Amino acid sequence: MKYIAIILLFTSSTLLAQDNLEKINRFLPTVDSLFKVQAKQSHMPGLVYGIMYQGKIIHSKALGNAQLESAILADTSIDFRIASMSKSFASMAILQLRDAGKLRLDDPVKQYIPELTQTKSLTSDAPEITIRNLLTHGAGFPEDNPWGDRQLGITDEAFEQMLRKGIKFSTNPGVGYEYSNMGFAMLGLIIKKVSGMSYQKYITERIFKPLGMYNTYWEYSDIPAKKLAHGYRWLSGNWVKQPMEHDGAYGAMGGLITTLADFSKYVALHQSAWPERDGIDKEPLKRSSLREMQFPWNMNSFIPKYNYPNGRKAPAYLAYGYGLSFLKDDLGRRSIGHSGGLPGFGSNWRIYPDYEIGIISFANVTYAPTSFINLKVMDSLFASTHIKPRPLAASAILKQRQAELMRLLPEWRNASQSGIFAENFFLDYFPDMLRMEAEPLFKEIGAIKKVHEIVPENNLRGTFEVEGTHGSLEIYFTLSPENPPLIQEYHIQKKKMAQD
Repeated sequence: MKYIAIILLFTSSTLLAQDNLEKINRFLPTVDSLFKVQAKQSHMPGLVYGIMYQGKIIHSKALGNAQLESAILADTSIDFRIASMSKSFASMAILQLRDAGKLRLDDPVKQYIPELTQTKSLTSDAPEITIRNLLTHGAGFPEDNPWGDRQLGITDEAFEQMLRKGIKFSTNPGVGYEYSNMGFAMLGLIIKKVSGMSYQKYITERIFKPLGMYNTYWEYSDIPAKKLAHGYRWLSGNWVKQPMEHDGAYGAMGGLITTLADFSKYVALHQSAWPERDGIDKEPLKRSSLREMQFPWNMNSFIPKYNYPNGRKAPAYLAYGYGLSFLKDDLGRRSIGHSGGLPGFGSNWRIYPDYEIGIISFANVTYAPTSFINLKVMDSLFASTHIKPRPLAASAILKQRQAELMRLLPEWRNASQSGIFAENFFLDYFPDMLRMEAEPLFKEIGAIKKVHEIVPENNLRGTFEVEGTHGSLEIYFTLSPENPPLIQEYHIQKKKMAQD
C-alpha cells in the first residue's frame, strides 16, 4: 500500500506540474509584452530575462543592446553586472564553512576581524556583532547604498585600515533591519580568514565550478570584450556610458558579473531545496542549509497597504534571510530572491518555492526597476493562469488517524477507548456534545459518496472532505508531538459551496 500511495502522489504531482506548465506557456506572450513595455519606459539599452519552472529555463529573451557603441546585441550569454545579487553567494560560502565546522553563525565578528576591537558600541549595553547579524542586515550599521556602491574596488588593505579606524552604528546590533553593504564586505573578509583563500577564489572553486558557472566573473577585465554588457545612465534624453568598478574588497556585496544562462543554474539550486525529502544532498550546499538561507530571519517591515505593481494595495510582509530577501504577499504566496543595482546596472531574481516557478532579469541602465517588473510579471501570471502550488504529501500517520476517526463518526461510540486521542482531548471535548454536533451534519449531507484524501498543512495537521449526496463536510484535526502522535484537536463544519 505504501508504494501504491507513492505512485499515486507522483502521478498527481506530475499531472499538476504539466497542467501548470501548459498554463504558463500560454501566458508567455504576455510576459514578453510586459518586459518590452517596461524596457521602453525605463530607457533600458539592453535587457535579458528568463522564466524558470522546476529548475529549468522554460523561456528567455533578450531586448536591445549590451553595448551601444559596438551595436552588440543583448543575449543570455552576455555578462551583466548583477550588483547586490552577489550577496547570497557570500552567504552560501559562510554556510558551507559553518557546515564544515569551521565557524559558527553566532560567533562574534571580531573573533575573525580583530581590527574591529577599535570599534565602540553605540551604548554600553550593546551585544557583540555576530556573523548572523551580518548575514541578516542586523549588525546596526547604517544603510550605505550610495556610498557602498563606490567602495567596490578598494583593496583589502584599505578596507582593513578603514575598520581599524572604527565603525559607526546607527542602531545597536540585533534590534532591527538596516541594509548594509559593509556587513557583506566583512563576510568576504571572514571567508578569507577562515578558508585561507580570497572570497573570490573560494566562491569560484566551491560554488561556481560545482554548478558549472564558467562564465561568471569578479573582474570585468577578465571577460572577453564582446561578451561584457556596458552600463549606462539615462541623462537629458541620452544614454551616458558609466565607468566599471574593478574587483576589490567590497565585491562580496555586489561585484559579480554573470550571464542569464549561468545564473539560472544558481536559481535552480535554490529551487531544488524544496520539497523537503529524503535522498542524497548534492554540491555545493545541502538542502537544509539552502532552506535556512531562504528563511525570513530578520523582519524588514510589514506594510498594510503595499503598492503592488498591478495597482492593488494589500498587505505585504518583507524580511531578510541570509543574503536573500523574503516577501509574503496578501494571498500567502512566499517568494525569495534579491535585487541588484549599481551605476549602469539593475537586476533581480525571485522564486516562488511552493509553485516551483522563478524569474530573472538583468538590465544595463542605472538602477533599472527589474524588481518592479519581475513582481509585476509574476503577479500577472498568477492572476491570469491560476496555477496551483505543489501538493504536500500526507504523512502515513495523518492518513491512519483520518481512517480511524472516520470509523468513529458520527456516533463517537467508544471513542474514549479507541486509543487514538491525546490525553487532553476528552478534557477539552465531550463525547455527547461531539455526537450532538456531528450527527445532524452527517444527516444533512445525506449518504456518503466519498471520503477525500486528507490535505495536509504539515506532517501532523490537515483537513479532509466528506462528500455526501446533498453536500460536504470539512473535518480538521491536528496531532500531538508524542510518539505515536495522537489527535489533540478536532473541528467539523459544513463545507461552503461556491454559490454560497
